[in-house]
Amino acid sequence: MHVETLIIGAGPAGLTTAYELTKAGRSVAMVERDTFYVGGISRTVNYKGYRFDIGGHRFFSKSAEVEAWWTEIMGDEMLQRPRSSRIYYNSKLFDYPLRAGDALSKLGPVEALRCVLSYGWAQLRPYKNVVSFEQWVVNNFGRRLFQIFFKTYTEKVWGMDCNDISADWAAQRIKGLNLYQAIIQSFGLGKPKAHDDVIKTLINSFRYPRLGPGQMWERTRDKIVAQGGKVMMGSTVTTISQHHGTGQWVAIVTDAHGKETKVTADHVVSTAAINELVKMLGADNDAAVAAASKGLRYRDFLIIGLITRGKESFDDNWIYIHDPSVKVGRIQNFKSWSPDMVPDPDTACYGMEYFCNAGDDTWDMADADLIARAKFEIGKLGLANPDDIVDASVVRQPKAYPVYDDTYKINVDTITEGLAEQFKNMHLAGRNGMHKYNNQDHAMMTGILTAKNIIAGTEAHDVWTVNEDAEYHEGGQAGADKIEERLVPRRIA
Repeated sequence: MHVETLIIGAGPAGLTTAYELTKAGRSVAMVERDTFYVGGISRTVNYKGYRFDIGGHRFFSKSAEVEAWWTEIMGDEMLQRPRSSRIYYNSKLFDYPLRAGDALSKLGPVEALRCVLSYGWAQLRPYKNVVSFEQWVVNNFGRRLFQIFFKTYTEKVWGMDCNDISADWAAQRIKGLNLYQAIIQSFGLGKPKAHDDVIKTLINSFRYPRLGPGQMWERTRDKIVAQGGKVMMGSTVTTISQHHGTGQWVAIVTDAHGKETKVTADHVVSTAAINELVKMLGADNDAAVAAASKGLRYRDFLIIGLITRGKESFDDNWIYIHDPSVKVGRIQNFKSWSPDMVPDPDTACYGMEYFCNAGDDTWDMADADLIARAKFEIGKLGLANPDDIVDASVVRQPKAYPVYDDTYKINVDTITEGLAEQFKNMHLAGRNGMHKYNNQDHAMMTGILTAKNIIAGTEAHDVWTVNEDAEYHEGGQAGADKIEERLVPRRIA
């Protein structure tokens, strides 16, 4: 088989690239290791008709092009959904973002006063040289609020102590959650913010495919095939090389049954994890590239879907669990994403999210033990009765979040420079393909720009500049033609 472009990985970036290319009449072959699902971490798993969104995906973008793309694919199957999230702390659910009245009534006057005094102490004795997440939050909100609303969840997600995380992430990520304004002003203290300064961190509504994000990516796959593209499911690229004389790529693609197909291509687009690509290409024969590849780290993730009898106990899209006595980090309510995610209206379906590292105790735990833990923890939190849980399923997602530690950028630069020296017409796109913790629309934009470059035969569009403006993703207006990055915590050097 010969195609103009071979695409490795059928996640948002790969599928977007393939769709744009086939729409322009270009020939494409896409290789996806999963036998059943496309969409990567944006896939929707179907378990007995119950649909699990892996991680939760709100469809909201400042890119008008991406917003139009979603409409083109989904049409009226794209729903408008209300945004609702809360924080679980001390057996209570707090509105997110916090409202002064709600927070005060649930914290109680004694705890609220402790927060005020803690903030006052932080103003009198601030950290002078702020380098860590913990120091930044304590300076801005006081230690008590840091311990209540920031420490536990952050450490669950990233597997790092808050004092090891760089302050720059806090400065971007938390700038809109001004707990000082919410609580301190309730005592008549502090200066109110001007109307124009009120943070717009959180959108009030978002779009969402009726059957989950996987519905959109499955439609995209089908449109790619209808436009002449080839999608090879349950397959992996076992070897790949480039003829240095002609520049033609030669790949051996092996399916689940061991059948091999030789694919030649003029261009290769890789959305696979960048360290996997290095091994695939044999580029680890370069000592510097090999060392850089080994230095890239990831945070993994699993979700346990719990199906219960009766009406759901909360109507949030998800709840952040700020309780150190349980391992679960966040709980989704799939019916709140879309009622059609749950086939029986007399049942509810929750997603218990656990952040972990492949090979640790949580990741390696047997499914039955994970389900038992999830049942126990949701019962302990009082968010569902374990006796009402009638079924459950476990979904693991390796390499969910690229980790930005103190050496990641040097490692990525070393790898990309090494690949550029050895190969031509090699394009990297997407979250893992570029080792950039981007949102779904960011990943899509890298795919759109990659397709434009291939069609034009130039490198006019630099995919690495997508996301460089670091503002919180869900601020502002949809379709505002500016696509921005959500930063990722970096470990302090």
